[in-house]
Order: sequence, then structure tokens, then C-alpha cells
Amino acid sequence: MERPIRVGILGCARIARRGVIAGIQSANSAQLTAIASRNAQTAREWAAEFAIPKHYGSYDELLADPEIDAIYNPLPNELHCQWTLAAAAAGKHVLCEKPLAIDVAEAERIVAGCQSAGVILMEAFMWRHHPRTLRALETVQSGQLGELRLVKMDFSFDIDRDDWRLDPRRGGGGGALYDIGCYGINAARLFTGAEPVEIVARSRQWTTGVDMTIGMLLRFPNDVLALLDASFEAPDRNRIEIVGSKGALELADGVLPAPESVMTWRTDDDVEVLKFPPADQYAAEVEAFCQAIRSGSLPYPAEDGLANMRVVDEVRRQAWSGGAIKYWSKTTGAC
Repeated sequence: MERPIRVGILGCARIARRGVIAGIQSANSAQLTAIASRNAQTAREWAAEFAIPKHYGSYDELLADPEIDAIYNPLPNELHCQWTLAAAAAGKHVLCEKPLAIDVAEAERIVAGCQSAGVILMEAFMWRHHPRTLRALETVQSGQLGELRLVKMDFSFDIDRDDWRLDPRRGGGGGALYDIGCYGINAARLFTGAEPVEIVARSRQWTTGVDMTIGMLLRFPNDVLALLDASFEAPDRNRIEIVGSKGALELADGVLPAPESVMTWRTDDDVEVLKFPPADQYAAEVEAFCQAIRSGSLPYPAEDGLANMRVVDEVRRQAWSGGAIKYWSKTTGAC
């Protein structure tokens, strides 16, 4: 029997508490061995709460531990590059939270650094590993929906106006785009199996200059379109729709499937609701990461994270450029 991959966590992040810690501890191929925080007391408390054997008061200490094979990096976006490269230099494989970096230049450095160090790098889009997502992807790729026409995703929730995600100095200042809009981009690229050839984006910004709501139109080869939106100032929405010439799939709870999730398949003649048993998509993600460490082959290689960042970067540039065509209305006599 193979020894489990020993994983350490850099930072005591909300997403770790919400799902990734349990995912690592549930994955058959992983063993959660250590956690680090810049506050030694916080690391000690989390280690006690989650029964993690080791705790460290600095990230460097964890990376120096020879018993750690891989790390999970859920640090703020602006720290992804620094600590992913530090982990790679220490010979640790890296599961890095999305988005991979704050811009393309950083993402290129991360990918090159991990390749040079000979370590596996995977971006943590957990939803790609859920059985429902895999079934939806199989349905699209098999041609059962006919010719692909459209991918749609909406993702929103309302946040406090003093939330750190609205601070332009934090998280790369990417607001809703970096936090949740990147999921829509990831979904569009996944289901089309391609990169966009045209991008249009516009955003509504908070007083700090960070986007609160962003809308995106992406055109892919064969004129497949993606309509995506993300917002920090709207009711809870999280839905993916994939539309083909012969039918459409709807994933009603998007990238955060309910314990017993469903996929609705609509055609002109029928509506079929496919039910899926409970599945831990975080555990599935960690399992895929560990298997990649052993085999050297990733279902979503580091270059995929770089490609996603290229689209995110261009969406942000487009959204901030404000280069829209003014339309004159005959009714109002105004633009």
C-alpha cells in the first residue's frame, strides 16, 4: 500500500475551514500533517480543533519540514506567487487557490518556477472534480447536446461594505471578478474545450475602485458564446447552463452543489432530472492532486491555470477601459 501524500496548509483561511481541511482528511491518498500561520497561537488553536499533528508560527517553518510532500495555498491572492514559488523551491507540490495569481506575469512566474523545480502545480477549482460536473462534461463532449451554442453562469451574493475583498490593496484589487467571476470563465473554457477569441466586459465599481458587479461576453471558436456575471451586491445566485442545438443542461447550484445535487436536461420533447448522491468535491480535488503527484499527469495542468488567468486579465482590462459604444435612443433623445 502506498504511503499517503503528506500535506501542509499555509494559512488559516476561511475556505480551509469551510471545506478543504475536511477534504484533505477524507481523501484516501492524503494525510493532513501540518498547518502554519503567521500567528503561532492561531496555528496552535486550529491544529487542536482539527486534530492536525503539527503547527508552525511561520510559513517558512512549515516549508522546511522534510516530512511535508505538498502544500495547499489558500493565502490572499497577492501572496499566491510568493509562497507558491517558495514551496516549489522547497520541493513541495502545490495546490493553489484560485485565481492562480493577480495577473498573467505572476502566473507565468509561478508556472515556470514549479516546472523548473519539478513539482506539480494545480489550481483549486474544486467543482471540476464533482461527479455532476464530470457527467455534464461527458454529455457535452459526446455530442448529446448537439452543436454547442452557449454557456451561461451567474454567481452572486451580498457582502458587507467593509469586507476585505473591497479593499484595492488586498487580493490584487480584483473584487467580484477574482473572487467568483473566475469560476464562470473556468466553466466556459471547460465546456467549450477552447480559449475565447473575443472578450467584452463591463463592471460596476465600488467607491474603492474594486468591481462589485461584472458582466462578461466571451466568444469562442465556431461562434460559441459565454454570458457570465458575478456580483457582490445581489441575492444568492449560482447557476450554470450549457445550451446546445439539441438540448440544454442546467446545474442549478453551480459550483457549490447541494448534498443531493441534480442536473436538469431539457430538449424540445422532454425534461429529465438526473440526481447525484452526496459527494465531497474538495476530497475529490485533493485525490486528483495526490494521484497527479504519483503519476506526474494532471487532468488540469498548470498551463490551464495560466490560460484562465490570461482571460481574467483581459476581462479586467476590458471592464476597466470603459470603451463602450454610445447608443442614441430615439425615445429619450439621449445616450
